[in-house]
Amino acid sequence: MNLIVTIDHRFAHTPDGAMWTMTSFTYPFWKRYLAVFDHVRVVARVQDVPSAAPNWTRCDGEGVSFAAIPYYHGPWQYLRRARQVRRAVRNAVGADDAVILRVQGQISSCLRPFLRQTGRPYGVEVVGDPYDAFAPGYVTHPLRPFLRWWLPRRMREQCAGACAAAYVTEHALQRRYPPAPGAFSTHYSSIVLPDAALASAARPLQAQQRTFTLIIVGTLDNLSKGPDVLIDAVATCVQEEGLDLHLVLVGSGKYQQDLEARVATLGLDSRVRFTGWLPAGEAVRAQLDQADLFVLPSRQEGLSRSTIEAMARALPCIATTVGGTSELLPPEDLVPPNDVPALVHKIREVVTDPERMARMSARNLKKANEFREEVLSKRWTAFYRYVREKTEEWLKTNKGKL
Repeated sequence: MNLIVTIDHRFAHTPDGAMWTMTSFTYPFWKRYLAVFDHVRVVARVQDVPSAAPNWTRCDGEGVSFAAIPYYHGPWQYLRRARQVRRAVRNAVGADDAVILRVQGQISSCLRPFLRQTGRPYGVEVVGDPYDAFAPGYVTHPLRPFLRWWLPRRMREQCAGACAAAYVTEHALQRRYPPAPGAFSTHYSSIVLPDAALASAARPLQAQQRTFTLIIVGTLDNLSKGPDVLIDAVATCVQEEGLDLHLVLVGSGKYQQDLEARVATLGLDSRVRFTGWLPAGEAVRAQLDQADLFVLPSRQEGLSRSTIEAMARALPCIATTVGGTSELLPPEDLVPPNDVPALVHKIREVVTDPERMARMSARNLKKANEFREEVLSKRWTAFYRYVREKTEEWLKTNKGKL
């Protein structure tokens, strides 16, 4: 049986027919579905490009192909192409295909009416929270209040209509977007840590350390990860608290120039470094290994990939009380989103307590071991199997009606 997977990420297509990504959705990610299905067809936005950039990675391969839908970026472009997008999404599903929707996402929403109309079973992988994504503070879209009401409502309907639901959190997203009564439900992260990603030991106690490097990893295409909050907090720590801090921002995007200007205005040029985009894996791990404290003041999360990767390098971590982050870190390592004074207090509290940093390091490394493939693969395989079995049952009953 073949599988359709919808996803809202954008991919690139070169004239030789290859598909490319600069995200974590590379071929090994899609290959995991092949443990149960014969072929995976990814339904996503695809942009034709003349050639692949050096830092892009192939995302298609044996058993994995893509169904390209008209490319758009942002809600206004989608509205102009909505009819073509809906038609392309519907046409991507074959009569005998199983379906998994990765939600939240507009593409999943385009397919849901067809699934509901035909009664075809489908699974959902719940990877984000639109309620937090459209919280006040960083989204300036004029329809933000409406979207914050409408998109969670739509996603609850998608989850309630699914025969099986898999969440990236253990509890957080399930409370807001519960599965249907009697539906198969499980949880596993989208991130799977290879052995190379895990540090061999916790970081030793550094009783005499006085200079600290902070690091944040995440896109700068929007401010959802709170890099502006972190820059302001570092400025206060340095200029008012007298702490000797440096900051590394790993990632790139349209807000990088604005953030660089913010750094200059605050007089932090010598203390803040932007690495730009780095390929996932060894390059990012090298930056994490050189840092002393990972800080992610996100305004919204499902379950933070970058936090898990930092924990795997035995880094002490500070984050915000959004999404499933409280399932990764204890309350004493969390602060509210959009709260610069609270973040300043937490950073000072941590870096001035070397014994606490050593405890955080050991605890984070132990927690990160829960995200090894041998732990997670049993859960996602059971989820895939259930979706396949339910689809096969449905096909036997409805074959003649298709």
